[in-house]
Amino acid sequence: MQQLQGEQLANEIVQQVSGLVSGEPDLIANLSNVSALLNQYLPDINWVGFYIMREGELVLGPFQGKVACIRIPVGRGVCGTAAATRETQRIDDVHAFPGHIACDGASNSELVVPIIVNDNVVAVLDIDSPKHARFTPEVQQEMEAVVNMLETLNW
Repeated sequence: MQQLQGEQLANEIVQQVSGLVSGEPDLIANLSNVSALLNQYLPDINWVGFYIMREGELVLGPFQGKVACIRIPVGRGVCGTAAATRETQRIDDVHAFPGHIACDGASNSELVVPIIVNDNVVAVLDIDSPKHARFTPEVQQEMEAVVNMLETLNW
């Protein structure tokens, strides 16, 4: 596979996600394929997946990577903070983040984008990297574009 970069990579990812989820009503199938796609296209990551809101807490959903934490309280760790604040969390050094939940000790930076439907946080997209400061503002925008597409799914 040709190594894509920058805007070309962003456009390819968004186009691929759109094609994957178009016409497929099953949420778990869609989230599974999106996590696999992001794992394939994003360099220097060691975990990518979703935590889905269930009864007021984030519960592990489809992902690619090592075994992960199953439940995360809203407001705790990077994922819980994204859910509580309803804002993307781009953390250059997770070890400096108060209350960070270390599922994989090899992770050094993290990007978490909340998925909001009908004014409710329904899930978060979580991406970890062993590289410090892996996630640029441009990558954040790309993943927010992916999440905008996912917000149209059947939650």
